[in-house]
Amino acid sequence: MINIIFEAHGTTFDNEAHLSSGHNDVALSPLGIKQSKEMGERYANDHFDAIFCSDLQRAYKSAEIGFGTKWPIIQDARLRECNYGDFTQNPSELVDTQKPLRINEPFPNGESYKQTTARMKSFLDDLLKNYQGKRIMIIGHRATQYGLDHLINGVPLEKLVTSHFKWQPGWEYTFEHYFKN
Repeated sequence: MINIIFEAHGTTFDNEAHLSSGHNDVALSPLGIKQSKEMGERYANDHFDAIFCSDLQRAYKSAEIGFGTKWPIIQDARLRECNYGDFTQNPSELVDTQKPLRINEPFPNGESYKQTTARMKSFLDDLLKNYQGKRIMIIGHRATQYGLDHLINGVPLEKLVTSHFKWQPGWEYTFEHYFKN
């Protein structure tokens, strides 16, 4: 069994401008830096065997600011946000209308949510091999969480991509296997 705590990366300049970053490597805003410090404080008395994050700076900087060298921080490109292709840095309101259309069909010059979920499945396969009995944190993006909710909890992608995101201080997942789709 593996225990996962998922945390969303801190707020970015694109988030504040209501733009969808996708694979754009945008920096944390001052608010995002503050949120990352607060995340570290929330888990000051906790233990993680590793912290995984995407290789986009908004995720790995959130980890570094929050935890420094307290636990190993491992960057993994499979934990990236969806590649919005031609929709990258477009208004979030526009990208949100496209999400239900992009479950199977990729964003133009980007990827689909089935593809982002396949990345998460590959990541979870590696966790199952190497982190049994461990407690880890994942700092990621909406697509990262869609993959977790879909593969571990069996929530349909169609429901996930149309649900309103509501921030909370960490989501917990415990699993020994995931749903086969």
